[in-house]
Amino acid sequence: MEKTLLARHAEVLVTMDEARREIADGALFVRGNRIEQVGTTADLPSSADTVIELAGHVLLPGLVNTHHHMFQTLTRVVRPAQDAELFGWLKALYPVWARMTPDAIRISALTAMAELILSGCTTSSDHLYAYPNGSRLDDTIDAAHVIGLRFHPTRGAMSLGQSRGGLPPDALTESEDAILRDTARVIETFHDAAPRSMLRIGVAPCSPFTVTEDLMREAAALARRHGVRMHTHLAESADDVAFSRERFGKTPAEYADALGWTGEDVWHAHCVKLDPSGIALFARTGTGVSHCPCSNMRLASGVAPIRAMRDAGVAVGMGVDGSASNDGSQMLAEARHAMLLARLGGGAAALSARDALDIATRGGALVLGRDDIGCLAPGYAADFVAFAVDGLRHAGAVDDPVAALVFCGAGDVAWSVIDGRVVVADGELATLDLRPHIERHNRMAREILV
Repeated sequence: MEKTLLARHAEVLVTMDEARREIADGALFVRGNRIEQVGTTADLPSSADTVIELAGHVLLPGLVNTHHHMFQTLTRVVRPAQDAELFGWLKALYPVWARMTPDAIRISALTAMAELILSGCTTSSDHLYAYPNGSRLDDTIDAAHVIGLRFHPTRGAMSLGQSRGGLPPDALTESEDAILRDTARVIETFHDAAPRSMLRIGVAPCSPFTVTEDLMREAAALARRHGVRMHTHLAESADDVAFSRERFGKTPAEYADALGWTGEDVWHAHCVKLDPSGIALFARTGTGVSHCPCSNMRLASGVAPIRAMRDAGVAVGMGVDGSASNDGSQMLAEARHAMLLARLGGGAAALSARDALDIATRGGALVLGRDDIGCLAPGYAADFVAFAVDGLRHAGAVDDPVAALVFCGAGDVAWSVIDGRVVVADGELATLDLRPHIERHNRMAREILV
């Protein structure tokens, strides 16, 4: 018999449903791994196998992270890369990443996942594009299983080394036949297309300056044969655009479209330099975008035209990007920075707090091709988080506690439930002992920096 869970007496329950309802004294009732009822506390059952009391909390759908490089938690604030822009930053870090091992990939992924979960994330993608020393995508999948995160790992790749005009050192690249074989292997082994699936695989050649046009075409064909989604970096910086124009004679959006990399099964990271014609192309084809404001500021890449994208009908989700270019994996902080950054060039109404939360929940679900997460409604996966709003950080923010999560910022989640399982209880991560894990992670970081 399926167990039940009741979360009740939330100060506000944010549904993110079609009507964007916000319910005072809100509650939700879960059976197994799916939401069965949502409403006021008075209207829902009064008992369950597990009851979570949420007075003084805002309850909302679990946040959805659409772009990350989890292995980079091992190389935060590395000195030679601290003050570099994208290409210089990559060149400084490639030699360090070449020392990673399978254990390093797994440990770094657990670190990123723990940080994401504690910041309100319940579903995350990951773009692993370097596989040195026997590393495999399997290493990150194992980490997700251990910690309990709903996971969309993508099989990234680099095949265009420096000797052939690409950016990465040849030692970090793979042959294209090997890339395609292993991509097919991980899809056939792990991909689960069922409703409320905990694991879906994507196909993700790294970027225009790290792979060939042939690999982009073949990867797209492979993804569509298997019915999985496609992801890559695009139009991230001025250098990125210049590379596309010089090597291919096209803008990044034109390059992507020519190779089959537009459509409802595709999402691109960054798109800081996506021009109006590119925005129109993405809107027309249903191509999604992962917005990574902290990374874009950190690397001085620019301000992505998110308001213009949303106005045109482009699906936009939130991404924290790698922890070496963001230096954190904190989803609610990313939403806050998205709101603030949009206002710099677009005015005070360019992106509201609720817009930012929408991008981080429903928007992310849409970008990942999910119609079963990102919303608190009957039939959806039981993924939800609760933040306390009765402490010092939110003192005085009584008029709108929902917006306060973005304007005032928030600490760690008080509660996180993923697939009906309590993963964070009273602020404590239940699925990973953090103290010994952090010690091991830091030992690993020191080893690869040597």
